[in-house]
Amino acid sequence: MGGNSPCASCKLLRRRCAKDCIFAPYFPSDDPHKFAIVHKVFGASNVSKMLQELPVQQRADAVSSLVYEANARVRDPVYGCVGAISFLQSQVSELQMQLAVAQAEILCIQMQHQVQDPMLQQLPNPTPTTAHGGATASHLLDDQLHYDKPFLLHNHHQFINSTTNVIHDQYSVKRETIFGDMVS
Repeated sequence: MGGNSPCASCKLLRRRCAKDCIFAPYFPSDDPHKFAIVHKVFGASNVSKMLQELPVQQRADAVSSLVYEANARVRDPVYGCVGAISFLQSQVSELQMQLAVAQAEILCIQMQHQVQDPMLQQLPNPTPTTAHGGATASHLLDDQLHYDKPFLLHNHHQFINSTTNVIHDQYSVKRETIFGDMVS
């Protein structure tokens, strides 16, 4: 900056740093790696042109984006930032599917409790009587409960399984990524 210590870009390019150097505010001399990686990926003249076309208040954000993209491009030369974004989107989709499955399981458990609790609450209190051919009311109640319970539980499990399949089918829809390959 103006003769004392050149900015990181001027140091790397081995040139004199002018007072109005466009790189100086964004690439200080104490962080030479920042400009080196941006220069390696985009080139100094391209970065200079980009910064000159932007208003001064947007340049710092642009440099930050260029540094991020350059680092991503060095890590993944083919996809760069898009590879990282795609990876994160697939993680989000997977976690959303896991959340939906967990919510369906919670719903199943809640419905099991709702099916079992009303059955027990609606049953009359067994009182021993012999009005029905010598059988007590508790025996008749037990016979009724053993007859209806498997039917209710079987239908309940069919409902739960169909609910889980619907949720699973909703998240297993294939979609095309920006790279043209199919993701399930």
